[in-house]
Amino acid sequence: MKLFFIPVFFVLIPVASYAQAPADTIFDGKKVITLSSVVVDKNLNVPGFIKKIKDDSSYYKAFKNLRILDFTAINDIRMLDKNEGLKASLFSKTKQVRSNNCRTMQVLEEKSTGDFYTGNRQYNYYTAQMYASLFFTKDSVCGEDNIVGDREFSTAGKSGMEKHKEQLKMLFFNPGKRIKGLPFMSNKTAIYDDDMADSYNIDIDMDVYNGRSCYLFTQKVKPGREGSVVVDEMITWFDDITFDVVARTYSLSYDAGVYDFEVKMEVQMTRFGELTVPSLIRYIGNWKAITKKRERGVFTATLFDFK
Repeated sequence: MKLFFIPVFFVLIPVASYAQAPADTIFDGKKVITLSSVVVDKNLNVPGFIKKIKDDSSYYKAFKNLRILDFTAINDIRMLDKNEGLKASLFSKTKQVRSNNCRTMQVLEEKSTGDFYTGNRQYNYYTAQMYASLFFTKDSVCGEDNIVGDREFSTAGKSGMEKHKEQLKMLFFNPGKRIKGLPFMSNKTAIYDDDMADSYNIDIDMDVYNGRSCYLFTQKVKPGREGSVVVDEMITWFDDITFDVVARTYSLSYDAGVYDFEVKMEVQMTRFGELTVPSLIRYIGNWKAITKKRERGVFTATLFDFK
């Protein structure tokens, strides 16, 4: 996973030397960060915290942990028309079983409506294809682990569906990082970099999420700057001890002429033993590519019964 450089040595200068800024505002490079009074009292090392966020691998690892576990999933995919009426849908219950270093998926229940499938049981919607590529398993997949290492997502050598899958993984698993291979917007996704500092308001607060004490990190586009960014808002709850991602919501949008999209996503994590895993994944998307019909999709994946 690509790492981004940030200066290591920072000294919090006394408030008196920041006559131009309120006591709850500090600077990290060109970024202006507003702290709640609770965070101020905790003496958080903010530059160090920002570096942890930029270098975070816990979010991606939580999804990698799914490759080594048994679990059950409720899959709810709905395709909508332009008036947000139901056009097609799939509701299913699946179970992943891992044995002898391989994983397989069993379909326990399934019901589809509309033209969700083609006549030969292929997915009739690109959104459904993408969901299936991320969360459904065909046949048997062997030899996987949950090691993150320094793997960087890349579209090199990929085309068609495989290239689009990799691009989706970039946005899904590495939100906020610079992404190569996304036409017209690869330099607009690195929201933590100083180059994007003028486009965002950044706040750090404390919150309790599902019983866990968390730092609440909010980065939201400034009014009037909406068209110049890809990530309009990202809110992340970080465990205040381990700094692992507990939950995240993010909104993305962009209009490049040849394609446009507006996407909202939410991910909630839970603990299984020593592992963090996703327990809820929500997606609401409206997108159009020059070679595809506009698609409006909503999906929810609920994961449970980990073993």
